[in-house]
Amino acid sequence: MRRIVVVCLLLLAAGPSQAQEVIRLARIADIPDQYVGGEMLRAVYARLNIKLEFEDVPGKRALALSSTGEVDGEVQRIGTLSRDYPTLIQVTPAINYIEPTVFTTKLQFDVAGWNSIRDYSIGIVRGVGSSEAGTRGMTRVTATTSLDNMVKMLDADRIDVMVTDLFSGLAAVRKLNLQARIHPLSPPLERISIYHHLHERHRDLVPKVGRMIEQMEASGEIARLRETLIKQVLSGM
Repeated sequence: MRRIVVVCLLLLAAGPSQAQEVIRLARIADIPDQYVGGEMLRAVYARLNIKLEFEDVPGKRALALSSTGEVDGEVQRIGTLSRDYPTLIQVTPAINYIEPTVFTTKLQFDVAGWNSIRDYSIGIVRGVGSSEAGTRGMTRVTATTSLDNMVKMLDADRIDVMVTDLFSGLAAVRKLNLQARIHPLSPPLERISIYHHLHERHRDLVPKVGRMIEQMEASGEIARLRETLIKQVLSGM
């Protein structure tokens, strides 16, 4: 009996040290590409025996939580984020990429960079850094609280165009069954590499995560996983 008690006490003492570490990341709610990036990171962190959890919130709220350390970081953001939020450390290489794209109902024109939409009324999602940076200085920009709201505004002709990453836009339009009315214009405005960010208290974890992303990228796992996740999202609409 005494031996059983000793074994149980040893197991209890060992328990906390063997518990799996948990990292909580802010993820912009209702943006399909944020979901894809999060699931890609889940695979990366699993290789490090770390469990990921997500806080799905609007874009600005996500930055407030991550930059103050209320959560452990951001799923994916543009590369200039650390300049404006120095408590967030960029993990390299990039985990994902986006292609900001113009969506419209009636207009037809060749897209030649951000200046080609300057004269239109434009919808963007508040807190999405690529859209905010690309439309900076433009006077007819409406920032919505969610991607779905922006799609509905475009459908109601309250804006001329909306800008979001190509994949997320296609997924949102399909979700709302508006494929016959809303379409993307070509080519995308640009292609942007986007990076995972961790709060500065996890500074020691940054190179470990970066090395794992690099290994999985070199093996082709990252690209295959992204392709699979995108197909799953689009087929589930």
